Amino acid sequence: MSRFLFIETSTNVCSVALSDENEIIAIKESSEDRAHAKILAPFIREILDENKLETSDLDAVVLSKGPGSYTGLRIGVATAKGIAYASDIPLIAISTLRAMAYGFVQKNQHPEALFIPMIDARRMEVYSAVYDNHNEGVRAIQADIIDEKSYSEYLSNSEVYFFGDGAPKCKDVITSERAHFIDNFDPSAAYMHHLAMDKWKNKDFEDVAYFEPFYLKDFIATVAKKNIFK
Repeated sequence: MSRFLFIETSTNVCSVALSDENEIIAIKESSEDRAHAKILAPFIREILDENKLETSDLDAVVLSKGPGSYTGLRIGVATAKGIAYASDIPLIAISTLRAMAYGFVQKNQHPEALFIPMIDARRMEVYSAVYDNHNEGVRAIQADIIDEKSYSEYLSNSEVYFFGDGAPKCKDVITSERAHFIDNFDPSAAYMHHLAMDKWKNKDFEDVAYFEPFYLKDFIATVAKKNIFK
């Protein structure tokens, strides 16, 4: 029986899951802020030990590829690539926003609606995309600066559900009666399963040596205002 390890580190949530080809078998998650480097490897070790597996028993590693936190994505990618390379198994990458949309629709059936997963990109900016209830993309992933006209072309014709850690900042700005804001919906390793199995069957794998996360925007380092070494 095939076994797949899933890693999700694109936001504050650190999520690790194990599955076969049919369903999620085990999952470990934490929303402890900035703790990915501390807890990701122990989560993987624990979930494998509890199921009496080694990384060499896995058939593929599945990774949430972004967009999202630069640091979180780097940690997840480095870990996934290390396991895939060392165990000589495929690496499968899944869009974070597409997986969020898929997971939301599975939990909340709204057949005539549109779904906009959002990841906080600081200030009034979010990473978002638009999907229908079949997980088909209506609008590609992009960085949006939110104002009162944001997503008006979708809200004029449809009920729209906003969710993810970027959605709360939009509540007071987007006032359409067709806009529905869902609290406390985070990315999860479990939401990637169905999408990953499609890629597995089609042998749609990443190049382990050259794969990079989907940052969407370049990382910009800032200079500290205070020199702590003086």
